[in-house]
Amino acid sequence: MGLGIALALVGTGPTGAAESYAIAMHGAPALPADFTHMPYANPDAPKGGRLTWGILGTFDSLNPLIVRGLAVQQIRGFVVESLLARGNDEPFTLYGLLAKTVETDDARSYVTFHLDPRARFSDGKPVTAEDVLFSWELLRDHGRPNHRQYYAKVAKADSPDPLTARFDLTGANDRELPLILGLMPVLPKHAVDPATFEDTTLTGPIGSGPYRVGAVKPGASVTLVRNPDYWASDLPVNRGLYNFDEIRLDFYREANGQFEAFKRGLYDFRVEAEPLRWHEGYDFPAARNGAVIRDTIKTGLPQPSEFLVFNTRRPLFADVRVRRALTLLFDFEWINRNYFFGLYARSGSFFAGSELSAYGRPADERERELLQRASAHIAPDILDGSYHLPVSDGTGRDRAALRSALALLSEAGYEVDGTVLRNHATKVPFAFEILVTTRDQERIALAYQRDLKRAGIAVRVRAVDPVQFDQRRLGYEFDMIQNRWDQSLSPGNEQSFYWGSQAADIPGTRNYMGAKDPAIDALIAALLEARERPAFVSAVRALDRTLMSGFYAIPLFNVAEQWIARWNRIERPESTALTGYLPETWWQRPESQPK
Repeated sequence: MGLGIALALVGTGPTGAAESYAIAMHGAPALPADFTHMPYANPDAPKGGRLTWGILGTFDSLNPLIVRGLAVQQIRGFVVESLLARGNDEPFTLYGLLAKTVETDDARSYVTFHLDPRARFSDGKPVTAEDVLFSWELLRDHGRPNHRQYYAKVAKADSPDPLTARFDLTGANDRELPLILGLMPVLPKHAVDPATFEDTTLTGPIGSGPYRVGAVKPGASVTLVRNPDYWASDLPVNRGLYNFDEIRLDFYREANGQFEAFKRGLYDFRVEAEPLRWHEGYDFPAARNGAVIRDTIKTGLPQPSEFLVFNTRRPLFADVRVRRALTLLFDFEWINRNYFFGLYARSGSFFAGSELSAYGRPADERERELLQRASAHIAPDILDGSYHLPVSDGTGRDRAALRSALALLSEAGYEVDGTVLRNHATKVPFAFEILVTTRDQERIALAYQRDLKRAGIAVRVRAVDPVQFDQRRLGYEFDMIQNRWDQSLSPGNEQSFYWGSQAADIPGTRNYMGAKDPAIDALIAALLEARERPAFVSAVRALDRTLMSGFYAIPLFNVAEQWIARWNRIERPESTALTGYLPETWWQRPESQPK
């Protein structure tokens, strides 16, 4: 089905061109042109009150669009908004926001955004096409690596009139690019100096979003204040959203102190990441008497999965046989039983628990053709779906796994000398460091350290604060770290940012493992070019198989649910979005608001 039919049309033009209130990556938008609110929002939610958000870490910048500094990420969305807004009940559909309509053709060789004439920045000045083109150019030249990478694909940009921005995408061969541009943050040309844009700043930016930056306590807290003149408060995409008069972001340096602050009611909600704490830690008076509510939310997304990531930039981890051997030595069964009450599952996939996962599935003909065309080297058991992660006997001393791992290490040129594993040629001991920043990460790393010691491998577990951890992670200054890549049901350009060859050499990307494989690049291109959902799913599964075959990371566990704890003064809609919890849809009970 061509795009001119797939979208509910505002108007049509030549070569399948269509102007529409929305655009979907594949197929048609789920909501009609006359929708009144998002299905996961309560259009009658009361306004007022304050949401206090407890965040682990610190900050030294209010600009989340640059590499330098530790920025307050909530600025994006609450203060600075985009041309289009996500529909969080769909894999990847965008609806009109700053842009009232969007236009493209069947080939997606261009995209044109027609701005809403009502759109205003918080200083009252109108949002124009000049601001859109300025933002595109600014982020292409001075923004984060992902923005530079995406926006550089645009062949040419112009504005036929003050409320229209047109991007020529000739040669990009990227069907996601019109949506990526739709999510571009729009900044005011009159209030941004490109010469100083890449400098960290604690001055709040001027945006067109529902909030302005209020009080700032460096490194400790930021208060966002609702703009009473917000231009888009009555748009269907926003009805029932942004209900709090204030959102205060409080930062905590240490995880245990953060949890203790929640128990005392110092902030309103927390997303729990530790199963031990979720299982045992909420036995305090407010949780027992109902003042604290615990929500378990199942999303429709690939399950968030934690990995121990090899930095393959290090010569020690350059050989895939070494990485596969170290995967064999991780005793998930022991850790899950002793630390996590058996609450976790485990998948070899980077898209666990979804139709996009290749784990345990044989490759179909379309996948095999893609893999052959990309010259991907796939392990036979991963290709036919018979590969499964090792399952230990749960004792913490599985001898079969140890024998298999040592055999692979021997093939890679290592031998056990007494109680030490050494490089056969150089006699250098096999040793590395695991960098951690939370108690949970440290416990897992110490258990793994014990497993590796049985193979003669010396591991140092180094705990650092969140700031240092982020700095070293972004600069790839580590041997191994624990990480999570969140995935959607419509993976796209961000996959290049996660594991594309170009991203491996750019600080600040999420290609932490340093993957450099032309087959990965080719398969990312294939998923971006796919027109229909079945071809897209095959391309993502082929990518998944290639990543699994590289053994770039050891799968630790995947989380099937979101665990949210909130004080009962905060309420949320009955319906939950496909993507899970959304604080922008919540509100404060009127009777608990200050008089």
